[in-house]
This record gives sequence, C-alpha cells and structure tokens, in this order.
Amino acid sequence: MNLHTFATAEEANAAATDLLAGWLTHDRIRTLMVAAGNTPLELYGRIADRHLALGPLDVFALDEYVGVPVDEPRNCANLLRQSVAEAWNLPPERFHTISSDPAEALSSVRAQEQRIAVAGGLDAIVLGLGQNGHLGFNEPGSDPDSTGRVLDLEPISIEANRTWFRGVHAPAHGVTVGLRTILAARRVLILAFGPHKTAAVAAMTRGPVHTACPASFLRQHANAHAFVDRAAAGL
Repeated sequence: MNLHTFATAEEANAAATDLLAGWLTHDRIRTLMVAAGNTPLELYGRIADRHLALGPLDVFALDEYVGVPVDEPRNCANLLRQSVAEAWNLPPERFHTISSDPAEALSSVRAQEQRIAVAGGLDAIVLGLGQNGHLGFNEPGSDPDSTGRVLDLEPISIEANRTWFRGVHAPAHGVTVGLRTILAARRVLILAFGPHKTAAVAAMTRGPVHTACPASFLRQHANAHAFVDRAAAGL
C-alpha cells in the first residue's frame, strides 16, 4: 500500500483527483467500482469538473443499504447515479447498481459480480474506510475470499447509517460486493478523513493483516493508494 498523508482533506482530495484522472485518461481503464457515502463525494465532483473524455467506461456500485426505499435520494444507487454517472456523462447502460429491495438484494449483488467477471475484473476501485475498518459492507470478520452477500451490520455502522440518513433510516443490513472482487481490482484508491477515522487508519496501515480489519488486506496490494488527512493519520 502507498500511504499519502496531507494536512487537510482538501489537499488529499486534490492529489487523489490527479491520480484517478490519470487512471481514467492515460491508463484508459474500462471498469471502475465506486463507493457511496460522504467521503468520496468531493473526489467525484472534482472529476466531473475536469470534463474528461472517458471513452467506454463501465461503472459499478460497490454496495447498498438493504431495506431503504429504492427511490431514497441518499441510497447508494441514486447518490452514485447523480454524483458519478450523470455528473461524468456516462451512458445509463454503463452504470450498474445493486438493489436495496430485501427481496432482490442478494440476487442483485451476485449479478453485479457476474457482470464484473464477464468484463474481465475491475481495473480500478474507489473506496471509503469504515470506522471499524470495513470495505463496502464487508464488516470485521469478513474473509478475504468472501463473495457478494447480505450482512448484519455492526452497531457503529448502523449509527453511521442513521447519521447519513439524518435519522429517517438506520438500516441494519447491507449488501456488498465481496472482498475477493475488491482485492482483485488492479488499482485501488481509498480515502479516510477526520479524527473519527484515526483508529481505522492505524489498524489498516500498522495493525495485523487480519479479518478484524478488512481494510488491512490492502497492505498486500501492490497498487493500492490511501489518501488521508492529518487528523485521520493521528495515530
């Protein structure tokens, strides 16, 4: 893993934008997975501001809240549709989501992983770092060979969800692409900002490589880049 530490989140996002823009234009990546949530939104906005010529790019959502209405603007599918697919001018057929409907979530994530496999795997992935070290909704205890599935979420993740949805929803289940697909991505960009992420950053970068912190498996990835601000790097 390549660790990039900056004084502020703004500086970290600027550098992360340069890296991702290079992947999208110079390396001509064709398959990209993106995480939702608050952390990567500025990165996506900065990419949109560059008006890049992206070519035939397929973008895949990483995960989804289970049980949140499919028309909820802040669920992963709708947030990423607005901040990535539409903002980057992607054709609708090249943006692939996972369903939040409990009856469809499992089959949906399995279809997502199948689409990725048929496409030859992920050229790149953008991730946020969970406070407990999760990647997507792969909570602590997730095996590095895990596949797409529906999981019970830990209390810290449920409270983060409650905050994200401003108290309207607090989903206790998530559906996520598995660590096998995430770790097999040829390029990884992960972001972590703020003092509430210090313990997770420390576990990811200096703790044991173990299922207790799924993000720690990225230390074994030759082309993983972590962008953190000074507050998140405090430990």
